[in-house]
Amino acid sequence: MQNLLLVVACLLIFSCGDGPKSGHVPAIPPDSQDSLKTDASSDETSLEKHTPPPSNSFPYLLDQPDATFSMPKKLMEISGLGLSDDGRYLLSVNDEEGKIFYLDKSDGEIREEIKFNGSGDYEGIEMVEGKIYVAKSNGNIYEVKKPGDKKQDTKTYRTDLNSANNIEGLAYDAVNGHLLLACKGKAGDGDQFKHHRAIYAFDLKQEKLLKAPVFTIDRDEIKKWADNGKDGITQKLVEFFEPGLADDAFAPSAIAVHPTSRELYILSSVGKILVVLDAAGKITHIEPLDAAIHKQPEGICFDRDGTLFISNEGKGGNGKIYRFNQRPTGQ
Repeated sequence: MQNLLLVVACLLIFSCGDGPKSGHVPAIPPDSQDSLKTDASSDETSLEKHTPPPSNSFPYLLDQPDATFSMPKKLMEISGLGLSDDGRYLLSVNDEEGKIFYLDKSDGEIREEIKFNGSGDYEGIEMVEGKIYVAKSNGNIYEVKKPGDKKQDTKTYRTDLNSANNIEGLAYDAVNGHLLLACKGKAGDGDQFKHHRAIYAFDLKQEKLLKAPVFTIDRDEIKKWADNGKDGITQKLVEFFEPGLADDAFAPSAIAVHPTSRELYILSSVGKILVVLDAAGKITHIEPLDAAIHKQPEGICFDRDGTLFISNEGKGGNGKIYRFNQRPTGQ
């Protein structure tokens, strides 16, 4: 009997102790509460709105090309990339010759070469309503009417941009009727442009450059993505912002407008990243590029269905064009 009473006493003692109780959830530490939000009408917990989106929100796998086209020697220095009006060909230039190359978008083969000017540092190409526009790093824009025809004519627009601005990318903004010029170098005059890169617009109707940039990109905003952290991007961006790269961090080498979302896709060969902006110029995504694949990304364009093409200079080998099929986000 005494043994039975002893057992019951022990059970009572343990049941009244301070051990964890059923259904108990440890409290969120004070330092963590600011980084999480809980909806009172739901048990779901979500990250703050400024936290970078999940990696599966980007519709392209830029380290897994769906097709690779190897360029001949004459396009080892392949630079700008665009799409013909009829959607049949990729258009390209190299940064040495005043030639336009029509490429078969199914295999990358050169179908036609058109001379439009003398040698020079040509960096971007777009076709708009039958005319081909080519941007030169010194700020000049060349309008080629009736390309490949006996009546072909080239007109030169000399903008207020120059070699210090260093135009590297050209895209067409169909909504506003502008050619977008991405500058690798100086964004503009004044302290407000410090640590920024700029995108200017050339109005095709007025045939003139708008004085102020239509978009500026703050490299410090890019750095915030590294500070916030994101699977697969944090370490690359940390390396990207080493002190030795600070002055040159993020230098646009190509630009394109997505055909359906209207987002701006901007390549930077420096640091090997792709930055995506919405129509208001806000960064919506940053994607690191595998340097083993993208040795020197210098051209970008979209097909009408959203298929993405990126060209890379050869850096001693063959230039390359990669095709990336668009995938549904969330997969």
